[in-house]
Amino acid sequence: MSSQEPPVSTAPRPAVAAVVVLAAGQGTRMRSATPKVLHPLGGRSMLGHVLAAAEPLGAATTVVVVGAGRAAVEAHLARIAPAALPVLQEEQRGSGHAAAIALDAVPDLAGTVLVVNGDAPLLRVATVEALVRAHVEAGNALTVLTAEVSDPTGLGRIVRDGDGAVRAIVEERDATPEQRAIGEINAGVYVGDAAALRSALGRIGADNDQGELYLTDVLGLLVGDGAPVGGARADDPADVLGCNDQRELADRRRTLNDRVLDDLMRSGVTVVDPQTTWVDVTAGVAADAVLHPGTQLLGTTTVAAGAVVGPDTTLVDTEVSGGASVLRSHCVGAVIGPDVTVGPFSYLRPGTRLGRGAKVGSFVETKNVEVGEDSKVPHLSYVGDATIGRGANIGAATIFVNYDGVTKHHTTVGDHVRIGSDTMLVAPVTVGDGAYTAAGSVITSDVPPGAIAVARAPQRNVAGWVRRRRSGTPAAKAAEAAEGRVEAAGSSRSEAPGADTEQ
Repeated sequence: MSSQEPPVSTAPRPAVAAVVVLAAGQGTRMRSATPKVLHPLGGRSMLGHVLAAAEPLGAATTVVVVGAGRAAVEAHLARIAPAALPVLQEEQRGSGHAAAIALDAVPDLAGTVLVVNGDAPLLRVATVEALVRAHVEAGNALTVLTAEVSDPTGLGRIVRDGDGAVRAIVEERDATPEQRAIGEINAGVYVGDAAALRSALGRIGADNDQGELYLTDVLGLLVGDGAPVGGARADDPADVLGCNDQRELADRRRTLNDRVLDDLMRSGVTVVDPQTTWVDVTAGVAADAVLHPGTQLLGTTTVAAGAVVGPDTTLVDTEVSGGASVLRSHCVGAVIGPDVTVGPFSYLRPGTRLGRGAKVGSFVETKNVEVGEDSKVPHLSYVGDATIGRGANIGAATIFVNYDGVTKHHTTVGDHVRIGSDTMLVAPVTVGDGAYTAAGSVITSDVPPGAIAVARAPQRNVAGWVRRRRSGTPAAKAAEAAEGRVEAAGSSRSEAPGADTEQ
């Protein structure tokens, strides 16, 4: 199954009393009406990724500081983390102010607290666990997550003393030229003792270029108090990357997807072209599955061993069983059984369930339908609100007419039925086991088992209609020429020697 995680330590998982997520920022550089932390990547929002990274710590309390886009963020939280406590930061006065508001919302909180920014979608469980473990083992009052990066522009710098101890975090706008040359940066993730954090947050000031209360100043205050503080470097600098605009969001998407695909390939999945294959962190792919170029596996999609997906296929919340093949198709909320073939150019909508060995072919749309074992809908058809039995064949251009303008109705097609091409099945209607329908029929009544239904008007040819009603058109000229050839052929036969001789 896919994952964005490296191997996690086998040591006992460290625990924290609370997680505080700072998610109140405006995110003006995103140039979007969507709150910054709700922008999606890899199957979750940015906020969702942060919460997922912290969730294994087992915190009894999770506080999310909200502000910009409050209603949307709170609604999202209610869906993905209903136990989380949203706390409003009405006035945007900086990260220190946000953290103080969060702790004020849980006044009896004691113990270890994880504080993390809500726009760090690449943060991994293993990285957070390593930070908490380092904090606990060192007995620190505060430990900050850091990373060594090649370009620290715009990021807070970690200032250490000659012995390597962390002494301060300095924002770039407040840094000296020497401090700006430092490559170790603040990741915006902190683990601290609740009491120590409360004390320091109550003392930070706004004496900086932005006039804000910086959470980073807490570290300097604790250093001044003589309290033990430390820094733990992330193994992968990408873990700590924030996301401030659409370009960075695209870059984070690529990094996240590369991680997922790398994990899949290491587990035995064949990914023919990683550059054009996208798999959400919420999707699962078993070893020995094959993903061809242009494949997207989104949401809760699962692909079993031996299945082949793509090229040019999008699966959303879809289950693909072993041995199935899905080619150049779009499937949403479908269940594709073992050894099924789908596509090319099929559209499987929610409620589609395909039994073992079934086939849904080119330019077929299905919705809320169960297709039985070894049944086929080969091409150019719409099948909605229906049950199809085993071994049936639905002819080309068949339409299941399920909607009367007010209500959807159901069609039942039995086992080993043959539906002729261009049949309209007007629901509600049942076609019994072993029955046939003649091509071009409009079926409005039930068809008994073993019967053939013929529901079409007798053909009537009106001779000379085109010459009379469409005179002068290319069709009329072609018809006249053909009629002339027929007349000439008849005359030739009548003039042949012996033509009138009795036989």
